[in-house]
This record gives sequence, C-alpha cells and structure tokens, in this order.
Amino acid sequence: MPSKDAVNILVVDDMPDKLMAMETVLESLGQNVIQVNSGRDALRHLLEKDFAVILLDVNMPDMDGLETAAMIRRHKRCANTPIIFITAYPDEMLTARGYSLGAVDYILSPVIPEILRTKVGVFVDLFKKTEQVKQHAEERLALQREQLARAAAEETNRKKDEFLAVLSHELRNPLAPIRNALHIFRLSKLENPVLDEARNVMDRQVQQLSMIVDDLLDVFRIATRKIELAKETLDLSELVRLAVEDHRGSLTSDRRKLAVELPDEPVWVSVDRRRTSQVLSNLLHNASKFTNPGDEIAVKVEADCSERQGLIAIRDTGIGISAELLPKVFEIFAQGEQGIDRKRGGLGLGLALVKGLVELQGGQVGVTSRGPGQGTEFGVRLPLANEARNRKEPSANSVSLGARHRVLIIEDNCDSAATLRALLECYGHDVETAHSGPAGVKTARVFRPDVVLCDLGLPEMDGFQVAGVLRRDPITASSRLIAVSGYGQEEDRRRSKEAGFDLHLTKPVDPAMLEALLAEEPQKPVRSAALQSRDR
Repeated sequence: MPSKDAVNILVVDDMPDKLMAMETVLESLGQNVIQVNSGRDALRHLLEKDFAVILLDVNMPDMDGLETAAMIRRHKRCANTPIIFITAYPDEMLTARGYSLGAVDYILSPVIPEILRTKVGVFVDLFKKTEQVKQHAEERLALQREQLARAAAEETNRKKDEFLAVLSHELRNPLAPIRNALHIFRLSKLENPVLDEARNVMDRQVQQLSMIVDDLLDVFRIATRKIELAKETLDLSELVRLAVEDHRGSLTSDRRKLAVELPDEPVWVSVDRRRTSQVLSNLLHNASKFTNPGDEIAVKVEADCSERQGLIAIRDTGIGISAELLPKVFEIFAQGEQGIDRKRGGLGLGLALVKGLVELQGGQVGVTSRGPGQGTEFGVRLPLANEARNRKEPSANSVSLGARHRVLIIEDNCDSAATLRALLECYGHDVETAHSGPAGVKTARVFRPDVVLCDLGLPEMDGFQVAGVLRRDPITASSRLIAVSGYGQEEDRRRSKEAGFDLHLTKPVDPAMLEALLAEEPQKPVRSAALQSRDR
C-alpha cells in the first residue's frame, strides 16, 4: 500500500502481463505505480501529474517508446522527468538514440526484480529530496514575502502616524488664533446682537472642527494603543449630569423631550474623567443627531452591584438602525445610507471612538434597535471602583484666583501670538511675545516671566531646546513652562515632559481652561532625570 508521502511512478507497456509483473516488483517501494498501455495514454498522464520516473517499453505499436520519449521532452512539465527504457532487444543505435532523448538508463527484459527496484528507488529518493528542496525554497520565499509585506505595512503605518501628526498640527495652528479672537469678542461684550450671534456661530463651528480633528486622531491612537489613561474614582451620575447639561441645548431643540434618571446614591467608578466625558459627549451628540423633532431622548444611570459595573443607558425614539447595519455601527467609518443633503452626516468616527475608549477602561458598550423608525438604545458598562472616594475640597491656599502673572508667549505664528497676547491682557496679565526660539530665550532673561507659553515647532531653536535652556538658566529655572502645540500625541507629551515642560496643551487651547491654569499658584518645577544628568 502506498505510503503517506508516496510519489508517482509511470509504467508504459502494451503487454498486460509485463505491466502486472513490474507493478508486483515495485509494490514494496510503497509508491503510486500508474500503468498505461500506450504512448498516448502516457502523455495524457504526464500532462496531469508529476512523476519521479518513467519506465518506458521501447517496442510498442502505434507510437513506440522512442517516439513517446521525443514527445515527452517537448513538454515543459515533464521535460526533465527521468526515463528508463525497458527492452528485450539491445541495439547500439537505438540505445544511442534513447540516450540522446534524455534516457537515464536501459534495463533488459525480462527484468531482474532487485535491479529494477534499486534503480527506480534511486530516482524516487532523488525526486523526494528535490521536492523537499523546492518546498523549503517556497517556504523561504513565502516567509520573505511575508516579512516584506509586514515591513511595508509597518512603514505605511509609520507614515500614516506622521501624516496624522502633521495634519493635526496644520489644522490646529489656524484654529488657535480663531478661537482666541472669538474669546476676545466674547470678553468685549458686543452691543450688536447680529455680531454677537455671528460670533456664537463661529464659536460653535470651531468647537465642532476641533472635535472632528481630535476624534480622527483618537481613533488611530486607540488602534495603535497610544492612549494613556489617568483613572480616578468618580461618581458616574455626576459625569452624566454634567455631560447632559453641556448638550441640553441640542438634546431639547426641535421640541425634543429629554428625560434623565439618576440614582440617589453615587455610582463610584474607576475611569478616566476626560475619556469618559468624551464617550458621553459622542453618545449624546449621536442621540440628538438621529432623533426626529418631537421625539424623546432618555438617559439613565444605575449600579449593577452583582456584576460590579456602573450602567449608562441612552435611549431615543428616533430613526433606528437597520438589521444589516446594527453589527457594524462601532466600526470605523460605518454609516447608514445618507441623502444628498447629508443632514445627519459625519465621518463615522464617533461610535468607533466610543467602543475603543470604553474597552480601554475595562468596560463594554452595546446597542439595540428594532429597526428603522423604532429608535435606538446604547448601553455602556464601566467597572465600579473598589471603594468610594473620600471627597476632598481644594485647599484655600492651593488656588490664587485672579492672580496677575508675567507671561511670555514664544510662538512663530504671528496671528496666534497676537490674539493670545490680547486675550491674556484682557485677563489682566503682563505679556511679552517672541517669534523664534533664540528671541524667546533672550526675552525671557530680560522679562523674567512667571509663565512661559511656548510652541514646539519654532524656527532656529525648537521648543524642546528652548525649555532645556530656560531650565538651566538660574533666571528662568523656576518659571512655569507650558508647551502649546498642534502636536498632541503621547510621544509629543512624553518628549515635552522630558525637556522640562510642566504642562503640554494642544492647540486650540480652551481660553477658559488656560485662564484657570494661570490662576493656579505656580509650583516649583520638577526637573526630569534627563535634564539633571545634562547639568552634571
């Protein structure tokens, strides 16, 4: 019986008894012995299968062995297959012609079994070894292709990350002065209601654009596990209440009804405040966008103590989700069919971001819908904290509201520097500006700022180098250094911290948040180990 790794042996002879005899002799080799009684049948088999060796009778009617061998050598598939001629009539001329056709041997008939087995066995072993070499070569080639494909994919991902970082920087840079200017308009208390409404419209659109940029970057950060979480024990009910208040205008517009159900007792969860607020913001924005005028949106929070989870349910009676789309709603760029007006448009990032941020925090998110026109419910589960947080009120000495500071702005974008300076002067601070790294260092030594707001992508000397110089200079060593940049990935934050910055803010900076930071009493900067080692 043929073995598992048996190869094919072709025996060609017009005499049935000779075919049977050779099959019996070769049976002990454990290979597949295929018998045919004509040259034409031999050619048909050779075009369909690979053979280790061909045993070919010389004298056959219609097409003899030599003619068959000549035909075999014309086909690429079997051009190198070894041929052993079997003949009862040795003839030097025929033998010479056979060798010229690529024969490897002649065996006289009647064959001696041991000689036949030995010679055929040699070619069987050679065929197997050749196949092994070919297989190993193919495996090595496949491995090389896989390695090249992986390297190409990694290079593509690297270029994608670089592109996203540059994209965020280029989009955020113009957003920063626009947002600063809008806040200056707000502080100026315009008397003209038309201009005031125009400013409100611009403010909302800038916030929307900023959110789109952040969502796009966060989706790819989640995919590459480049998001760091700052977990703390927080009341889930309070997080939801604040998020609802932030979105109440859109949730209740167009005669929509809003119902909020919060438990009497706190639901303490262990989460990242900013990222959980981002999840809630996306879900509430999604509910308002897909709920028709006059419909209802309901938000509920409860604790599932048996599962150790805090639950959030956001239900609407809006347009619903089709059965085909339901399994895909959390995939990036997944969207239902849009009309040409795209009144419910977007990039399809929000729910993918929700899923990623919830799962990073050890939670789960799900969605149910009975179909189009029958509403949707999103459910979020977040892990309960091991113990309730002890509330601590901020110390009266930790914050100095309305503090006046000497602030140096180092920013090469003149519009951004000018609007930020005007904004901070409205808050009552003394402000100086510089538009390059060397100019910033020179101004700092004269101005002696309490706070330095420094861009990272500066000409001549970048922000990281500026921070290093200011930290080593006794005049500015105690200044509070805040990086303000369009680059906001975790790697950028790590580098700014190592360079000596106390904080890293991403453009466009929320003016209210900036003023709150400046209102804090500056603390003595904690210098990185890298900086200290350079000093030594």
